[in-house]
Amino acid sequence: MSSRVYLDHAATTPLSPVARAAMLDAYEAWANPSSPHAEGRAARAGLEATRVRIAEALGWRGAILFTSGASEAIAMVMARAKAGRRIVSAVEHDAVRRHGEGAVELPVGADGRVTDVGLALAIERAGEAPLVAVQAVNSETGVIQPLDAIGEATRGAGGLWLCDATQAVGKMALPDADFLAFSAHKFGGPSGIGALLVKDLAMLAPSGGQEQGYRGGTEDWPSIAGMAAALGEGSGWIERADDLRAYLDAAIEEAGGEVIARHAPRLATIASYRMPGMAAAAQLIRLDSAGFAVSAGSACSSGSLKPSHVLAAMGLDAKAAGEVIRVSFGRTTRREDVWRFAEQWRAIAGDAKARAA
Repeated sequence: MSSRVYLDHAATTPLSPVARAAMLDAYEAWANPSSPHAEGRAARAGLEATRVRIAEALGWRGAILFTSGASEAIAMVMARAKAGRRIVSAVEHDAVRRHGEGAVELPVGADGRVTDVGLALAIERAGEAPLVAVQAVNSETGVIQPLDAIGEATRGAGGLWLCDATQAVGKMALPDADFLAFSAHKFGGPSGIGALLVKDLAMLAPSGGQEQGYRGGTEDWPSIAGMAAALGEGSGWIERADDLRAYLDAAIEEAGGEVIARHAPRLATIASYRMPGMAAAAQLIRLDSAGFAVSAGSACSSGSLKPSHVLAAMGLDAKAAGEVIRVSFGRTTRREDVWRFAEQWRAIAGDAKARAA
């Protein structure tokens, strides 16, 4: 049996060797960074040095609060940001949407992007100094939002911008948002660790405990060290991913498939494809049996294969949305992996056409 091909890096990507090595080194000197003894002080020094390294890697001049991941960071901001009514885009991850009760929904166009007019209307509805929650990159489609325009409109309204940067960190420059949330396991770091970048801590209500009083719990320095090491590897491989996705886009279109948000700005590592006439669940079964790991929609939804709110917000009807799968690349994705996947996709699509004839 041939080796399996993993093409679900937007859900999680394998721990990189440099991250693993950094974690092992940190565990050798592990102690509670809040302890006053020599071991604790050494751990604190290592933790703070790592915080500086992460800031430098991201080009960030504000505060960095370590969290268990993006979901916790987002919850902190949605509950404690010193802003008015919340505005949540229609394509946000469930980690944002679950905290959006009473929020103004910000619609998107058929390309999955918010518009200047839509944002202006949402800000008008929300009133004074809103918190605007708009992601950098969509985890299902790879669509990149108009980041400069969002920042300008939010600042013009005296509001604050919460950016879910989970898919962006380690792959592209970060936007000038007030809050940015991310998880390390999306770019080669360990799972269970992430961060909230805060431009001005005065705009976030404290809760007590560690992390300058904004998050309780012992800091996981070994995991933080792994996250910093993964960030330090850089994004030089993205150009190769761009070539791979361009090839796959063309191959799927040639075989009668549809590339979701084909003409929108998209991150090179994520793409969604529709196979007319075959449900996503059936595609996943066929592909998994053939040795390919992909997903349908976002990872948090794919276990139940519930309808994608992202595709619905973009105007796809339930049948079309139910025929879409997501393919996502990582640092370890090889050209031959993508060629093999394209060949298998063509074969499955051919079967679907034959049955429909």
